[in-house]
Amino acid sequence: MLFPDEEKAVDQLKDSVVSSVQESMAQVQMDSEELASVGKKNIEEEFFSASLAPAHSLWTSDARSSVRLRIEEGCPEEPVTVHQMFIASVEKYGNMHALSSKKNNKWEEITFLEYYQFCRRAAKSFIKLGLKRFHGVAILGFNSAEWFYSAVGAIMAGGIMTGIYATNSPEACQYVASDSKANIIVVENQKQLDKILQIRDRLPHLKAIVQYSGQLQQKISNLYSWEEFMQLGQEVSEKQLDEIISSQRANQCCILIYTSGTTGKPKGVMLSHDNITWTANHASRVGDMQPADTKQESLVSYLPLSHIAAQIYDLWTGIQWGELVYFAQPDALKGSLVYTLREVCPTSHMGVPRVWEKMMEMIKQEISQCGYVKKKLVTWAMSVSLEANRKCMQKDDEKPFLFSLAESFVLQKLRAELGLSRCQKFFSGAAPISSETVQFFLGLNIRLYEAYGMSESTGPHFMSGPKAYNLPSCGKVVPGCQYKMANVDSEGTGEICFWGRNIFMGFLNMEDKTREALDDDGWLHSGDLGRIDEEGFLYITGRIKELIITAGGENVPPVPIEEAVKKELPFISNAMLIGDKRKFLSMFLTLKCCSNAETMEPTEELSVEAVEFCRQLGSQATKVSDIIGGRAKEVHRAIQEGIDRVNSAATSNAQRIQKWTILRKDFSISGGELGPTMKLRRPVVLEMYHEDIESLYQG
Repeated sequence: MLFPDEEKAVDQLKDSVVSSVQESMAQVQMDSEELASVGKKNIEEEFFSASLAPAHSLWTSDARSSVRLRIEEGCPEEPVTVHQMFIASVEKYGNMHALSSKKNNKWEEITFLEYYQFCRRAAKSFIKLGLKRFHGVAILGFNSAEWFYSAVGAIMAGGIMTGIYATNSPEACQYVASDSKANIIVVENQKQLDKILQIRDRLPHLKAIVQYSGQLQQKISNLYSWEEFMQLGQEVSEKQLDEIISSQRANQCCILIYTSGTTGKPKGVMLSHDNITWTANHASRVGDMQPADTKQESLVSYLPLSHIAAQIYDLWTGIQWGELVYFAQPDALKGSLVYTLREVCPTSHMGVPRVWEKMMEMIKQEISQCGYVKKKLVTWAMSVSLEANRKCMQKDDEKPFLFSLAESFVLQKLRAELGLSRCQKFFSGAAPISSETVQFFLGLNIRLYEAYGMSESTGPHFMSGPKAYNLPSCGKVVPGCQYKMANVDSEGTGEICFWGRNIFMGFLNMEDKTREALDDDGWLHSGDLGRIDEEGFLYITGRIKELIITAGGENVPPVPIEEAVKKELPFISNAMLIGDKRKFLSMFLTLKCCSNAETMEPTEELSVEAVEFCRQLGSQATKVSDIIGGRAKEVHRAIQEGIDRVNSAATSNAQRIQKWTILRKDFSISGGELGPTMKLRRPVVLEMYHEDIESLYQG
């Protein structure tokens, strides 16, 4: 709530913002008319050239350089900077709520005008601390309003913003901070601060550290609390900041997204203002996200903002369309997320596949503990919903009467228990999602719209949505983007290549890697294999680097086989196929286990679902140690029978699993087997479990 003095200040800010926008637009119009009168170019071309820095190439590996934009008939929209996008939203949505944070057990909202003002204050403080043009501001911590202010403020101040995963080790933090030439590092709390203090002496560009949560526990030079930081820029004039903002061009770098480094050291993906603003505007349309003046969308921010999926969805699309973003608690993925969802009831929700899987496991566990009648009722309702959704692929298709009954009396209540009673749009991204998970949520009348893309395409390049839905596809190409298939085989499968305004500038300081990713014509080669059907739907079949090439020379995509095993054996958590340069295929299996509530480390205790599965087989196993080493013969027999069923569908002998073993521990982020978005890090697993692999191939 604003007091009268604050309202007056906000109104004054709005007046000045509107005035500056009108002045700049008038100047652009005047310049355009003057140039047109000389007969040089038409007005549109002149606007583009005025808003773009000189560039001769589609790519670069230098953060200070500019690139040519892929402006063409399919995507002719005028390029805008992040600041221009924000200003346009302030004009439209200024007095609407933008961000909501829970403090002292109460939600506190700020408007878009206040949001913009806080970002300007942060920008001026970064300038005061000596942020250099095209140098980094690295943000290390959980999602918060301060994270957003730091991100936008860093860009306004002429820097390049980069997120660092909160799970990173000190050494991994040092790599990102050093590579991005970070002048300032913004940390969440003492835990993250300690990582930076360990490596501070190895960061020659570092000038200051800012902590945005908790009290400072020690007095160190150039370490500031958030309150101290926000006061630093008072001496920096609005004019100085405006001059820096005005110097920014849409084809210059403003963001670095670091890849998770599953196949080598992380690469800094350079994204331009245009990459961000164009994608925020266009990709969200496929998912039917509404502008706030039509209907304000709301969402919960909880996934790592250092990943492009969450950053585009939470931060940049939020600004573009005037969405209300609620910040989850830092322990969201340890169990508190569902309580936040119940409190705020978002209209849109995104999860990575592992989050949806965990939610599925939680629901299954609760259903298993229901009484006989309730369990039967839920099972019936979910089967009716699944069948109806399979038959009616378009959301507006008329569904049968039984479905309406199931929806009204059972499914609505189940979704309300999850905090999803108002949610209309459900998204999954960052990794492939299993068919089992998609089908399960269809049983709850929840359609998971899958997005497919990469950091190098500023997130989604293909998307499912209400008007582009066909299982098990990833939807259709985002309007304005293009694709082509390279090296297509006889079955229509080839490498998926991308083109569009969302394609990155290049990898920071890595010219060779950039040339590997982009071909001579500027197409981005994804490294993923897929096929497109006659309606334009994309189906991913594997990843080139993940292809297993056996000693006999047969190419085996591992994911379909792994998913088939998990479908046959629902108590299996992870399945990883092995066999590169080997005579036959083998497989690692991990069992579904409970996690430590604090550390999220998988424990030895089997999950309720896994214990129930064992009971049905006649085994009393409750721990992993009760099963491994052949101890539970019934379980081992069931696993072998499941693998036999998968093998019976194999296209050749070379694609059959000959041996398998159960690992002592499930895969996890903390264990190193999974990346920050819970994607399997195959090279890491191969190295970690080298001895187990060798034992499978001995004799």
